[in-house]
Amino acid sequence: MNTFATLYRDLTCAAAAAVISVVASLSFVTSTAVPPTGAQAPSARVAVVQPDHAWFGQPEPAVLVD
Repeated sequence: MNTFATLYRDLTCAAAAAVISVVASLSFVTSTAVPPTGAQAPSARVAVVQPDHAWFGQPEPAVLVD
Protein backbone atom coordinates (compact mmCIF):
# COMPACT_ATOMS: atom_id res chain seq x y z
CA MET A 1 0.00 0.00 0.00
CA ASN A 2 2.90 2.31 0.66
CA THR A 3 3.98 2.00 -3.00
CA PHE A 4 0.58 3.21 -4.21
CA ALA A 5 0.65 6.18 -1.82
CA THR A 6 4.11 7.17 -3.05
CA LEU A 7 3.08 6.79 -6.68
CA TYR A 8 -0.10 8.80 -6.08
CA ARG A 9 1.89 11.56 -4.34
CA ASP A 10 4.46 11.68 -7.14
CA LEU A 11 1.80 11.84 -9.85
CA THR A 12 -0.07 14.55 -7.96
CA CYS A 13 3.09 16.65 -7.61
CA ALA A 14 3.94 16.15 -11.31
CA ALA A 15 0.43 17.20 -12.34
CA ALA A 16 0.57 20.26 -10.09
CA ALA A 17 3.98 21.24 -11.53
CA ALA A 18 2.61 20.88 -15.06
CA VAL A 19 -0.43 23.04 -14.25
CA ILE A 20 1.76 25.71 -12.62
CA SER A 21 4.07 25.73 -15.64
CA VAL A 22 1.16 26.09 -18.07
CA VAL A 23 -0.40 28.92 -16.06
CA ALA A 24 2.92 30.77 -15.81
CA SER A 25 3.55 30.33 -19.55
CA LEU A 26 0.08 31.56 -20.49
CA SER A 27 0.35 34.59 -18.21
CA PHE A 28 3.69 35.47 -19.83
CA VAL A 29 2.25 35.09 -23.32
CA THR A 30 -0.81 37.21 -22.54
CA SER A 31 1.22 39.92 -20.81
CA THR A 32 3.62 40.26 -23.74
CA ALA A 33 1.05 39.90 -26.52
CA VAL A 34 0.08 43.57 -26.59
CA PRO A 35 2.30 46.64 -26.23
CA PRO A 36 1.97 48.55 -22.95
CA THR A 37 -0.62 51.29 -22.68
CA GLY A 38 0.62 54.51 -24.22
CA ALA A 39 3.33 52.87 -26.31
CA GLN A 40 3.00 53.70 -29.97
CA ALA A 41 4.93 52.49 -32.95
CA PRO A 42 6.76 55.21 -34.87
CA SER A 43 4.84 56.61 -37.78
CA ALA A 44 5.75 55.22 -41.19
CA ARG A 45 5.57 58.70 -42.72
CA VAL A 46 8.24 60.26 -40.49
CA ALA A 47 11.78 59.05 -41.12
CA VAL A 48 14.28 59.77 -38.36
CA VAL A 49 17.75 60.34 -39.80
CA GLN A 50 20.71 59.78 -37.53
CA PRO A 51 23.79 61.87 -38.37
CA ASP A 52 26.96 59.89 -39.07
CA HIS A 53 28.87 61.39 -36.16
CA ALA A 54 26.32 60.37 -33.54
CA TRP A 55 26.66 56.60 -33.71
CA PHE A 56 29.46 55.62 -31.35
CA GLY A 57 31.65 57.87 -29.20
CA GLN A 58 34.27 59.46 -31.42
CA PRO A 59 33.30 61.55 -34.46
CA GLU A 60 36.35 60.30 -36.40
CA PRO A 61 38.13 56.97 -36.49
CA ALA A 62 40.90 56.43 -33.98
CA VAL A 63 44.48 56.89 -35.21
CA LEU A 64 47.00 54.23 -34.23
CA VAL A 65 50.38 55.67 -33.19
CA ASP A 66 53.55 53.66 -32.61
